[in-house]
Amino acid sequence: GTTPVNIRGKPILSKTGGWIAAFFIFGNEMAERMAYFGLSVNMVAFMFYVMHRPFSSSANAVNNFLGISQASSVLGGFLADAYLGRYWTIAIFTTIYLVGLAGITLCATMRVFVPNQAGCDQLSILLGSCEQAKPWQMLYLYAVLYVTAFGAAGIRPCVSSFGADQFDERSRDYKAHLGRFFNFFYLSVTVGAIVAFTMVVYIQMKHGWGSAFGSLAIAMGMSNAVFFIGTPLYRHRLPGGSPLTRVAQVLVAAFRKRNKPFSDSVGIGLYELQGKRSAIKGSGKIEHTDDFRCLDKAALQLKEDVTDPNPWKLCTVTQVEEVKILVKLLPIPACTIMLSVILTEFLTLSVQQAYTLNTHMGHLKLPVTCMPVFPGISIFLILSLYYSTFAPLSRRITGHPQGASQLQRVGLGLAVSILSVAWAGVFERYRRNYAVKNGFEGLFLSPMPELSAYWLLIQYCLIGIAEVFCIVGLLEFLYQEAPDAMRSVGSAYAAVAGGLGCFVATIINNIVKSTTGNESEGRPSWLSQNINTGRFDYLYWLMAILSLINFGVFLFFARRYKYR
Repeated sequence: GTTPVNIRGKPILSKTGGWIAAFFIFGNEMAERMAYFGLSVNMVAFMFYVMHRPFSSSANAVNNFLGISQASSVLGGFLADAYLGRYWTIAIFTTIYLVGLAGITLCATMRVFVPNQAGCDQLSILLGSCEQAKPWQMLYLYAVLYVTAFGAAGIRPCVSSFGADQFDERSRDYKAHLGRFFNFFYLSVTVGAIVAFTMVVYIQMKHGWGSAFGSLAIAMGMSNAVFFIGTPLYRHRLPGGSPLTRVAQVLVAAFRKRNKPFSDSVGIGLYELQGKRSAIKGSGKIEHTDDFRCLDKAALQLKEDVTDPNPWKLCTVTQVEEVKILVKLLPIPACTIMLSVILTEFLTLSVQQAYTLNTHMGHLKLPVTCMPVFPGISIFLILSLYYSTFAPLSRRITGHPQGASQLQRVGLGLAVSILSVAWAGVFERYRRNYAVKNGFEGLFLSPMPELSAYWLLIQYCLIGIAEVFCIVGLLEFLYQEAPDAMRSVGSAYAAVAGGLGCFVATIINNIVKSTTGNESEGRPSWLSQNINTGRFDYLYWLMAILSLINFGVFLFFARRYKYR
């Protein structure tokens, strides 16, 4: 049931796939991440400086874009596992992604899509006296932005799973290859982010917004070409039919038989097909477990099931176990939502911090929008040194062949993220007090020459370390633990958690603004547009407390989880 096939659907007996095929897939993911981060770091500024939208609404719009592109990833996972397969899902949605990027490039290039920029200097933008974008102009921008988000949603859950499909499960070194694959996969994500935070920012500063967004579209088009060139090399797994239908069948069948005792079964044990073949295309059989015994009622074979078999009344043990696995997996990615909240807040809040700090490195002045590149650099270094440094050291402590189990790595990442956001709160308190004490309180877009922006590197590097251990461990965990015919849906769990993190960040920001500020009383909120009168440090400490509680919840579920 799990035999890989080629593009024509014929079983593969040769050495097709492997690392060569995986590297073609890495190129597609690198360009997708470059576009994703390129939009996330530039779109807020584009909406603020060109479309003349308030900074807070611009940040929320981009957070929503990031959230939708990740939270709707379950759609791509569903289509891949149910009907299209991972290859065709990537092929279709990567083309949609390219169309969206082309539309954004047109918006930034053609004057008709943006408000009049005449006489609109930085002070006018801050005062809100520039010509506002027309409703249809914002509608067009949002439309192409969400077309891009829709394309990303289809790609994200499939790329990592499709890359991992290229390795033969029967190989003696399969687990070692799989672990290295996910590290290299996230390395390609990181390279895409680094390029977005440096080269794309440089292009924008030197050649304008149209060239910056156009470079993202060109990179995406080139990566699409590379992906299609690798088509003859890929190993494919046949889609196993609608996973949502199978889940619904189990729930309906279990509910119908909820009052039937197991002693009423006409056979020995629960219902399963005879032989090695599974009833689910693209899946091997899954052994029965004692968890969630209420769901086992769906595999209880009664007399009427023998004469009138109906998948909405009787399911196989494998089908029931698929649902159990999906339920057991759910708490782990849910506990990574808080990490995504921190990452989302850092993308916007730390840039505002950097505007008030000295970004000179010797004679070189680094653009503020390049600051988020430092987490990417720390991730790149850690992934490069993982197998030569971290794995051998941790192997001596844990005795685990890979240095640490997947859940141990996720937990380590969550713990480091708490340190990151706690340090951010400590430094922001110092930065704000320094600004007030030295007369910079009203100059929130002017750098303080004696206070270096490179103090932000501590929180950036810590969150980079957290991301490496948490996200790479999570992707590997979900791929290996998910049912054979639901691996794209399993991988979508990670993307959905990331998207929910963006939405949670927006909700937290809105609650903080409405509860901590009062314009009529002249009391600024924690998230005041003037960072020197706001209290970003309080927000960081609030997230540290929430992250600590979240870490306790993770430990509770991780200790009780049993690997397949």
